[in-house]
Amino acid sequence: MAGYWKLGVAAAMVLACGMGAAQAGSALDRVNKTHTMVEVLDQNYPPFSFLNDKNEMDGFDIDVSKEVAKRLGVTLKVETPAWEVVAAGHWQGRWDVCICSMTPSKERAEVLDFVTTYYNTPAVLVVSADNKTAKSIKDLSGKKLGAEAGSSYEKYLNKALEIEGGKPIDFPFKDVQVAPFETEELAFQDLALGGGKRLDGVVGNLISVKPRVDKSPDKFRIVGDALFSDANAIAVDKGDAEWKAKVASVIDAMRKDGTLSRISQKWIGTDISK
Repeated sequence: MAGYWKLGVAAAMVLACGMGAAQAGSALDRVNKTHTMVEVLDQNYPPFSFLNDKNEMDGFDIDVSKEVAKRLGVTLKVETPAWEVVAAGHWQGRWDVCICSMTPSKERAEVLDFVTTYYNTPAVLVVSADNKTAKSIKDLSGKKLGAEAGSSYEKYLNKALEIEGGKPIDFPFKDVQVAPFETEELAFQDLALGGGKRLDGVVGNLISVKPRVDKSPDKFRIVGDALFSDANAIAVDKGDAEWKAKVASVIDAMRKDGTLSRISQKWIGTDISK
């Protein structure tokens, strides 16, 4: 019996080592085997990701993803589940990479690995155009403010945002009523009804909210200075060092040869990749 027990332990150890080896680099193995890279992002986050008039996903993040897939010699597949599901990590092989404008918060770093920051933008507050008095987010203390569910902006409004490797965030407001929305678009639809009817304001990425404000200045206006500098990173599932390094090397090459800058100029009109 002792011999069998020792044999069983040894077999278990071999199996455990084998499982560890299979886990290491599993995404790269999967991508090479299937010749497909599965990218996950927000379906309605223009100009970074959105459905165009051909009913195809388009935008800054899509172009970056296409270029990464091209350099890996594989086909790109795009999926768009709920944002909070993506940010929760534990993908279990469902997706390979999130080139999806994700803020590298400390909380997310517990379940995801951040490959590299690929652009930076300021976070801002938008209020209804009929609100003529608000000059900063301090003036909306106690009010109802919207943000995309699971986003860094929702965390900010809950005074719970910590940027991985970044400076401490300042929260210059008293507690607010936080209203999470499935998409930023839905938050703006509620704000468009008028200040105080369903929402008093929305917090989001300047690059994504400014086109909405410019298109409807009779409905929205941006208030005050930037709330915080929002670093945006590429994420992969936790614990896959080989895949993380591979994606990092591709993005680094795109940064060095100017590809990231060109994609940024195309969609944003300026280089936010520096």
